[in-house]
Amino acid sequence: MYHKMKSKLRDLVAVPEVARVTESDRSFAAEFEPHRHLRLLSFNIQVGISTSSYHHYLTRSWQHFLPHQRRTENLNRIAGLLQQYDVVALQEVDGGSLRSGFVNQVQFLAEASGFPYWYQQLNRNLGKFAQHSNGLLSRYRPLEVESHRLPGVIPGRGAIMVRYGDHRDPLVLVMMHLSLGKAAQVRQLSYVRELIKDYRHVVLMGDMNSHAEQLLEQTPLKGLDLVPLPGVAHTFPSWRPDKALDHILVSPSLSVRRAGVVPYPVSDHLPIALDVALPQGYLESFGGR
Repeated sequence: MYHKMKSKLRDLVAVPEVARVTESDRSFAAEFEPHRHLRLLSFNIQVGISTSSYHHYLTRSWQHFLPHQRRTENLNRIAGLLQQYDVVALQEVDGGSLRSGFVNQVQFLAEASGFPYWYQQLNRNLGKFAQHSNGLLSRYRPLEVESHRLPGVIPGRGAIMVRYGDHRDPLVLVMMHLSLGKAAQVRQLSYVRELIKDYRHVVLMGDMNSHAEQLLEQTPLKGLDLVPLPGVAHTFPSWRPDKALDHILVSPSLSVRRAGVVPYPVSDHLPIALDVALPQGYLESFGGR
């Protein structure tokens, strides 16, 4: 069940002072047209850890297990960006454990960014030590939200399926974080293909740990005619991106107005954004929040 936001944060979470978004960050989102287009963002936030060099994987590795005051500062910076969008897919978020100060990071970011609806998918439960999760933030009330466990030799990967708009012909978003191994990715994308095979308007988004060409030509996504972001969208590592691991793929029935990598290096991945035109007749369905 997705959550409707309460008016105030719970006592365990201090009301955040949202970081300012720079003019360059704002200019990327400025051309999005609310109510005519959906502003989509996918972001692997690395549980709020700021990484700007390979050596940080060693020197800051303890932050994957223990809390740190700068994590909240970084989450505030992330919230400053998220408030520009309508629907956000989050990967590598913590659902409330020791390392996050027992703060549900999906809820924290939803409230800090002003999203009325949010959903946390717990994929790997390590008790009080870690709550590995995916997250959905939405300004619009979904028709349905489904949680799916993706197949794999090592459990812990998941997908969130969201439907919006018309019950008979919905806009379907599937948010995911795929495994590193190619064989596992094929199994997982075969599962995803079964989820979306009967729908006309589909968006796949998330950290897919593979390049778009391989996803569209060498996995079960082949033949669906999904459209990737234009050009080569390098998102990893954020400080010197040379790998295109994060994607938003859309059905040919959907019109893309603007898309690209957002230059916002607060994680080890850069976020990606896409402005998709709503199918004809959907404006009324998305009018209410």
